Amino acid sequence: MNLKQLVIASRNPHKIQEMQQILQPLGIEVLSTQDFAELEEVVEDKETLQGNALKKARYVASETGLPALSDDTGLEVEALDGAPGVYSARYAGKNASYQDNVDKLLVELKNATTRKAQFRTVVALVNGAEEFTFEGVCKGEIITEKRGSGGFGYDPVFRPDGYEKTFAELDSETKNKISHRGRAIQKFVEFLG
Repeated sequence: MNLKQLVIASRNPHKIQEMQQILQPLGIEVLSTQDFAELEEVVEDKETLQGNALKKARYVASETGLPALSDDTGLEVEALDGAPGVYSARYAGKNASYQDNVDKLLVELKNATTRKAQFRTVVALVNGAEEFTFEGVCKGEIITEKRGSGGFGYDPVFRPDGYEKTFAELDSETKNKISHRGRAIQKFVEFLG
């Protein structure tokens, strides 16, 4: 598939920057929903990451007439039976901050016997009538206190397997190579060939 332009279906500046860094070498002009003031916020009300990713990408593709790339990510914690999962961004409530979500997670895991967790991302590409999804997973664990100032979301408490540092302590190049989003985007890049 030969793409000249692509709209990232997100208003999250951290997510947009991360995707632009990964996609920049492909020579694709990367836009985002911030470039289209008329686009409405898409309510993520599906029961799965794939459902939310496809919903956002379909909307942006239909409104802009351009191929749209969207993702939805969930943190799945073993001791919480896979929660917060699809509700990761609003784990501590509808208008919760990253800090609120992390604080709630640490309280819930206070007496947990396992701290194993994984981030899972589903990336959806909608290009006209064509729809494709790509999944990336990064396994690790939730540490007991926040470390690092980089990244966003749960990054200060998530330590990927094989690393001593949290996502928030890793440089962006390393994080993009091993992260759930990086792995899903890499599958997308390989698909583009």
